[in-house]
Amino acid sequence: MKVCVFGGGAIGSHFAARLVQGGAEVSVVARGAQLAAIRADGIRLEAADGVFEARVAASERPAELGQQDAVLVAVKAPSLPSVAAAIGPLLGPETPVAFLMNGIPWWYFHAHGGPLDGRHVSLVDPEETLWRTIGPDRAIGGVVYSACTVVRPGVVHVENSRSRLILGEPDGTMSARAEALAALLRGPGVAVEVSGRIRDEIWSKLLLNLTSIPFSVLTLAPPRALYTEPAVAAAAERIIDEAVAVAEALGCRPRHDAVSLVGQYLKMAHKPSMLQDLELGRSLEIDALLEAPLALARMVDRATPLLDLLVALVKVRARVAGLYRG
Repeated sequence: MKVCVFGGGAIGSHFAARLVQGGAEVSVVARGAQLAAIRADGIRLEAADGVFEARVAASERPAELGQQDAVLVAVKAPSLPSVAAAIGPLLGPETPVAFLMNGIPWWYFHAHGGPLDGRHVSLVDPEETLWRTIGPDRAIGGVVYSACTVVRPGVVHVENSRSRLILGEPDGTMSARAEALAALLRGPGVAVEVSGRIRDEIWSKLLLNLTSIPFSVLTLAPPRALYTEPAVAAAAERIIDEAVAVAEALGCRPRHDAVSLVGQYLKMAHKPSMLQDLELGRSLEIDALLEAPLALARMVDRATPLLDLLVALVKVRARVAGLYRG
């Protein structure tokens, strides 16, 4: 099976190496120092289940890689327009595209059912470019739990003892194409499942994002340092209540346990990716991760006062740093 990973950062390189382990013919769309390192030496994956070297084809031009049996997109939301512009040569008539991304996805209301069915998430796909060029019928949702860092070009360190990936079709079917990707990625280092309720999984991950990212970006501290403060833990409970109310109004049932969440954070030294981006001067994916959940809250008439405040402060922080124009 030919699989291209579009995005050669930490998550993309991690899963490209796992696909090689699973027996796929793998290519990566990357750029800059990461591309040069992958071309020269492949991907070196340093994980709890071992250190692995994976040789893959790599290019910044998808046309050089040709049509694929499947594509995994592992970029952050601000890069999605460039993906839409370049992905065409990778797509055959039946090529599915799995989006391994945080936040509300551009395809969220495709096959959603109810009065919001087919609605576009303009914050994530403002000109409907992804909807038109890739098309929602190709999309497979992907929710990732994996703390990864590119420690130097071509080398990815995975902090988790075992990473987790959930794949799912927007229409809830247990499809052969999602299971084929899952089978390639399953292994000692990654637990992979196919879900018939991928939006539940999206909201469950969003609860983690919403209770870690705003505090970390505003304080420049990892969750472990933040959640020693009782007031932060109390605020997290309020954030969870607000977000779960939105999810339930949209027909979702996310997993939520504030006590367990705080326990996880007290062990977490890894910095959220948005804090890493802030420190490195990269564009911040505020719209998909923070602003889009609030837009959905407004669609279903749910109040989110604490989240409104925190997201507003993060936007101000990002504008001051020159990393956000919204």
